[in-house]
Amino acid sequence: MIKQRKIELLAPAKNLECGIEAINHGADAVYIGGEAFGLRAKAKNFSIEDMKEGVKFAHERNVKVYVTANILAHNYDLEGARAYFEELKEVGPDALIISDPGMFTIAKEVLPDIDIHISTQANNTNYMTYKFWWEQGAKRVVSARELSLNEIKGIRKNIPDEMEIETFIHGAMC
Repeated sequence: MIKQRKIELLAPAKNLECGIEAINHGADAVYIGGEAFGLRAKAKNFSIEDMKEGVKFAHERNVKVYVTANILAHNYDLEGARAYFEELKEVGPDALIISDPGMFTIAKEVLPDIDIHISTQANNTNYMTYKFWWEQGAKRVVSARELSLNEIKGIRKNIPDEMEIETFIHGAMC
């Protein structure tokens, strides 16, 4: 018997206006990027003030907001990331989307009560990778975009039931 899981419609938002529209059109959650530490460089992205406004708008409608910090960090990024995560305490996102173990470690230190999702950028292609991230404290892993439905089913069978899997349903489009 297959266990039924709630499906969450997660939409990208390149700016506050897009986030509000996604929420108004039925998204269960939106993911946003700040002005630094995210890989969606062509998006306008959110200032801290826009994040606060967006999170407030979303939470008033029972919608979640996830903030990307999914760069592969260099040494010079780490102190800035720590300061950025400190700023996010006031924003109150529901989760961070991270791909780098160093960024993950800093996020766990600075924001221990915020869920961490592992980005597709971490190239998550096998169940041992999912188990690794679960043991580190990640709540969700985003599958590599290349995985087939059968490969994802194989991962699901080999990871804890409580662990969430996120999958792109429209190719590689965010």
